Amino acid sequence: MKKLLLSAIVASSLALTGCIQDDDTPIIIEENTIIQQGGNGNGGTTETVVNVSGAISSNVTWTSDKCYVLNQKVVVESGATLTIEPGTIIKGTPGTGSLASALIIARGGKINAAGTASSPIIFTSTSDNIEIGQTAGTNLGINNRGLWGGLIILGNAPCSFSGDVTELQIEGIPAGDTFGLYGGSTADDNSGVLQYVSIRHGGALIGEGNEINGLTLGGVGTGTVINNIEVVANVDDGVEFFGGTVNASNLLVWGQGDDGLDIDQAYSGTISNSVVVLGDVSDHGLEIDGPEGTATGSFTLEDITLIGNTTTSNGEYADYRKGATGATNNVYAYGFKDSSDVELDADADATSYNNGTLTFSAWEIVLPTAVTNVEDIFVNKATTVTVSGFGSEGTAVTQGAQTVGASTSSLSWTYANTAGSLGF
Repeated sequence: MKKLLLSAIVASSLALTGCIQDDDTPIIIEENTIIQQGGNGNGGTTETVVNVSGAISSNVTWTSDKCYVLNQKVVVESGATLTIEPGTIIKGTPGTGSLASALIIARGGKINAAGTASSPIIFTSTSDNIEIGQTAGTNLGINNRGLWGGLIILGNAPCSFSGDVTELQIEGIPAGDTFGLYGGSTADDNSGVLQYVSIRHGGALIGEGNEINGLTLGGVGTGTVINNIEVVANVDDGVEFFGGTVNASNLLVWGQGDDGLDIDQAYSGTISNSVVVLGDVSDHGLEIDGPEGTATGSFTLEDITLIGNTTTSNGEYADYRKGATGATNNVYAYGFKDSSDVELDADADATSYNNGTLTFSAWEIVLPTAVTNVEDIFVNKATTVTVSGFGSEGTAVTQGAQTVGASTSSLSWTYANTAGSLGF
């Protein structure tokens, strides 16, 4: 926001009692009226900022005429619903470790965040100069990462955990915070609605090598609606699915620091019509892991577009690991460097491919300059291969002549399309 000339507390409008660890006091949500530079009748604007921290234990609505600031972790507890109006801007404060800001929907809690293409709901950093009524600021770009945490939704749907435990602490939340638990046996669990939501500049560090994803989905069930989501400039993964059964469509990840779409712990839903655009520090477009316990599951990825980056040594198409089972169909990829590959990582993955539980179909790839055979992009690193032909699923195409991949017109609303000039 612009330089502030006046900050006055108008009202402490809402007091909520929560159970955030180490703080049993009521949580006060402060509402402040901010008069920006040039304001007070001199051509400026007045903006209401709502500072939020702690637990939300009853139904709350965040409205588009205010800017909501997450001070450290804000947790929607079981039985409560957070409704966010279209066009609302939510900003996270900087901080690492236990001080990292994040919005967490705990098991049994719900989020009702139904934006629209013209009025998306925007999560970003307090460093972003975006103002109420806008869809983009002017001072941050694709290389501004880790300025706040991220959005985490946790549910009661099945997951496959090591040791066959029934619940686990989500990545990105310290072990002592019980609101970070996810997993269960309710496949149709409902965590609410997330539509037309843009998540930008997140991924704060909470421990060595452990950052928060842009959107983390842990044990989220099919009763939850997730579509038209973008993640821009996150330090870690764009969207990560830890188990669960939720279906998701129209996802766009741009310039993430690790993987675009990441699947773990026997995720068993369908991800469709989605795009990953790699940046200078991005790793894989897709990273697909399998079960960690004896429980199994089968994912579906379909109608996916992967856009590479040839300017750095980073950036791969996809990596399949840990006995992943599922289908990856109708993928279009272009813009990758000569050494980029689609990889089966180990013997366990080769077993899935060999026995037909890990399948691929209709990959169309614009070949990098030094690659003459599309099958050379597909690499099976197993020491024992009983079924040959990995890569026969691929076809070389020229850019613009593809017949598969995402229908990108539905993603024209995104900041990535506008700022990244993607041509959607």
